[in-house]
Amino acid sequence: MDRNNYTLKHPISRPSSVASINTTSTNKNRQYAHLHAQLAQLNAHLADTENLMRMTAVQAQDMRFLGGYVGALFMGSAKVLGEESVQGRGKQQQQDGSGKET
Repeated sequence: MDRNNYTLKHPISRPSSVASINTTSTNKNRQYAHLHAQLAQLNAHLADTENLMRMTAVQAQDMRFLGGYVGALFMGSAKVLGEESVQGRGKQQQQDGSGKET
């Protein structure tokens, strides 16, 4: 009688263990699939970031060129305007000086 009870209980516990193994395997496969999708998305984002960094480097070189160009324009305009203002003051002083004499 003990033997019959053992054989009856044993098959009942076995399907539940097989079901738990199948559930665990299914969960692992689902998690691996999700991880694979996340890694693919991360790889795509890294490629986008690399492209943006390349573009930023090119733009930084262009900004450096533009900064030098604008600086040269400012220095040139300061020199021209500085000479004009010096000449203008000289003329004013000459006019003031000539006006005082007459």
